[in-house]
Amino acid sequence: MSRQRSMDVIENSEYVTIGELVRLTNVRYSTLKHYTEEGMLPFEQAEENLTRRYKREQSIAQIQRIKDLRQEGKSIPEIKTILKE
Repeated sequence: MSRQRSMDVIENSEYVTIGELVRLTNVRYSTLKHYTEEGMLPFEQAEENLTRRYKREQSIAQIQRIKDLRQEGKSIPEIKTILKE
């Protein structure tokens, strides 16, 4: 039995996991993990099981912004600076 939540559930959830963000944005897991580690993709830590939870709408918008900046030829350090503004 699969433990994955359906897309309907994910699309209506306030919080999602990194794996669910992969499904929502078609961005690779390793890329999203890198963005998280670089502080570009904020998350909250669920205390009960230490799972990182991402605010769905905010995270999707942030990922799209990063993708747009990458399309413009910006480097990761440049994007980090822009995101802090």
